[in-house]
Amino acid sequence: MAAKYILKLYITGQTVNSEKAITNLKAVLDTQPKGLYSLEVVDVLKRPQLAEEDNILATPTVMKVSPPPARKIIGDLSDKEKVLSGLGLTVEKKKGQVQHNPAYAK
Repeated sequence: MAAKYILKLYITGQTVNSEKAITNLKAVLDTQPKGLYSLEVVDVLKRPQLAEEDNILATPTVMKVSPPPARKIIGDLSDKEKVLSGLGLTVEKKKGQVQHNPAYAK
């Protein structure tokens, strides 16, 4: 089964902010069913051409490549609800369960 969400996390080397973003994003994504997403971590110091192609101006930035529309979230990704919303997922407040937002599933 192909991943439903294709994500790229752009970082700048092994800095504190980069490590925080990786840890925070993985914590959010670990709440998702296996196979729902694929994540590529891109170090802009090693692969600047990818950052240029995707118009990445600041790091850390997570980019939802697919499904459309493409979305970017800049920062350490510590705000779980903002990350989920930005990736097209929503949190059901009462149960704390993550559900897919059908508006992004097209």
